[in-house]
Amino acid sequence: MPSPDGPSFWQMLRSAFAALFGVQSEQNRQRDFNTGQTPGIRWQWLLTGLVVTGAFIVFVMLMVQLALSLAGA
Repeated sequence: MPSPDGPSFWQMLRSAFAALFGVQSEQNRQRDFNTGQTPGIRWQWLLTGLVVTGAFIVFVMLMVQLALSLAGA
């Protein structure tokens, strides 16, 4: 059960990854949008989203570099 202050760090991280790939469950989406409406929690969501997006971009760049090096380019 989520706390009134919002989801835990791991729940936020899981939700951010799920949202990135479009596989968020309705139950988790409701939890994310209905709890933690304080400004501090909003900043945590923003920061989590930016970190997850940045990590995804770096991952894709590394995979492209690996593919190019394996192809001999």
